[in-house]
Amino acid sequence: MSTTSETTTTGGRRVAVVGGATSGLGAASARALADGGHDLLLWSRDAERLDAAAQELVAPGRTVRTVAADAADPGAAAVVAEAALEAYGRVDVLVLNAGGPPIARADEVTAEGLRTAFQLLAVTPVDLANRLLPQMRERRSGRVIAIMSSGVREPIDTLAYSNAGRAALAAWLKTLSRTVAGDGVTVNGVLPGRIATPRVASLDEAAARRTGRDVEEVSRDSAASIPAGRYGRPEELAAVVGFLASDAASYVTGTTIACDGGSLRSLP
Repeated sequence: MSTTSETTTTGGRRVAVVGGATSGLGAASARALADGGHDLLLWSRDAERLDAAAQELVAPGRTVRTVAADAADPGAAAVVAEAALEAYGRVDVLVLNAGGPPIARADEVTAEGLRTAFQLLAVTPVDLANRLLPQMRERRSGRVIAIMSSGVREPIDTLAYSNAGRAALAAWLKTLSRTVAGDGVTVNGVLPGRIATPRVASLDEAAARRTGRDVEEVSRDSAASIPAGRYGRPEELAAVVGFLASDAASYVTGTTIACDGGSLRSLP
C-alpha cells in the first residue's frame, strides 16, 4: 500500500529521492539536500510522519513530495520510482536509506529473517536504483548514495542481519560504479558509526537490557570507546551525503566514506 501527498511552493531545481526520511540520518540528509538546492521526494513507511517531515522542509522555491512505502515490501521500489518520475520527470540524486533490521548474532539468524533483511537492505535498494538509473544515464548525470553501516567494513557481532544485507548492497554498488561511471553517474556509500539517532538509541537500550546495566552507562562507555569521544550528530553525516551529491564530488565514485569519529580500525 502507498499514499502520496504534496507540499509545493514554486520553481524547479535538482531532484533528490531520500529513503527513511522521517527521522535520523534520512531526515538529516533530506535537510542537507534541501538546503543545497534540491527539490525532494521523501519516502518511508509512515504517511503521517512523512507529511510532518515535508512541512518542516517546505520553503519558497522548493517542492517537497512524499510517498509512503515499506522497503521490506517487494513492491516498494516500483511505487517510489513511479511517484518520483511522475512528480518530477527526473531524479538527479538517489539516497538509499532504510531502517535497520532486528538485532541478532550470527548463530541466531533464520532463513526467513535473512530474506526480510535482504529485501530491506539489498533487494529494494538495488531495484529502486535500477529503475531510476536509465534516466540518469541518458542525461549523463546522476548520484547514487547509500547510507549503510560501519559494519560493512568491520562486522558488528550483534547485527548479523545488517552486516549481511548491507555488505551485499556494498558489493553491488561497487560493481555498479564501474558500469555507469562513463555515463556521468557516481555511486558511493556512507558508513555511519555511532550517530545520535533513534536507531542507535534503541541499540543502546538493547545492550543495557542484555547486560543488566543502565542505558546511560552503556551510552557513556560506547562514546568513550570512540576516538572522538562522543556520538556523531546526524547533520555531520548529512554533510557527507551533501558533498557526494554535489558537483564537487563528480570524480568520486565506487567508494565508501566512514563518518564514525575514527572508530574503524581497518584501512578503507
